[in-house]
Amino acid sequence: MAGLPGAVRTRSGSPGASAALPAPRLAALDGAFLCSPLGGLMGAQAVLGLLVWALIADTTYHLHAAYGWVMFVSIFFWVATVLLFMTYLLQLPLKFYVIPWPLVLLIFNAAATILYITAFITCSAAVQPTSWRQWDYNRRAAASFFACLVMLTYGVSTFLSFRAWKGLGSNAATSQVTNQA
Repeated sequence: MAGLPGAVRTRSGSPGASAALPAPRLAALDGAFLCSPLGGLMGAQAVLGLLVWALIADTTYHLHAAYGWVMFVSIFFWVATVLLFMTYLLQLPLKFYVIPWPLVLLIFNAAATILYITAFITCSAAVQPTSWRQWDYNRRAAASFFACLVMLTYGVSTFLSFRAWKGLGSNAATSQVTNQA
């Protein structure tokens, strides 16, 4: 009767027997990534980028076309940085090993640096000290300062990504010699 589709199956045993089944495994978080230079820089980029677009969004930016570009750059790279941060925190590059992650990070950080340079210049040039709203001036000046900091952090990340992509200064000749020794 055990093979019939409508048969009722009962189990006898202790009530704690079902608790011994392994729980579904959640994605492991990489704690070492948070302490690494890449993790620290990505966290700083996320926080500072959030400050840039929040400060601009709290002003009357829609009256000035230049701040539309600053908002686009800051929000786009904030979202992309948070997604990359979560990707590395969840150790997804180990699962998607086919993707050249050092090259992806190099291109991303170089593009972010270049576009944040333009956003910083645009934001700084659009700040008008004779604004009729003093709080708009303060927020826009602060956004320019934080845009400069974000630009610098992306620049440092670009440098570190370039070194990681190149292999930290080693070349094929030195790696072959050390592998055969």
